[in-house]
Amino acid sequence: MKFFGKVGFIIHEETVPGVWTEKVTEGKYYGDVNRVSKRFESSTDKLNEDLNVNNEISIVADAFATQNFQQIRYVEWMGVKWEVPSVTLDPDRPRLTLTVGGVYNGEQA
Repeated sequence: MKFFGKVGFIIHEETVPGVWTEKVTEGKYYGDVNRVSKRFESSTDKLNEDLNVNNEISIVADAFATQNFQQIRYVEWMGVKWEVPSVTLDPDRPRLTLTVGGVYNGEQA
């Protein structure tokens, strides 16, 4: 399955000497969806179960994404922003493999 969507990066910038702030930057990338799976996680303190996916999306990375792959926080796929708990720099560059987890609720661009 083909992929086209936004990838969100959290970049730390020094706004004044000694003060660092987070800036959200998004880029649009093409790639492939390698794996699609889901699971529901239930807990006793919640009424509804949490949906977590365990998808893998391989993107064709530009120089910015390759240099800042540690800063990737979310990927937008099928209209939802999903958190990215791990990123792998593939041996067949310029690809990055994003492992997708639960729904992303952090800062957005």
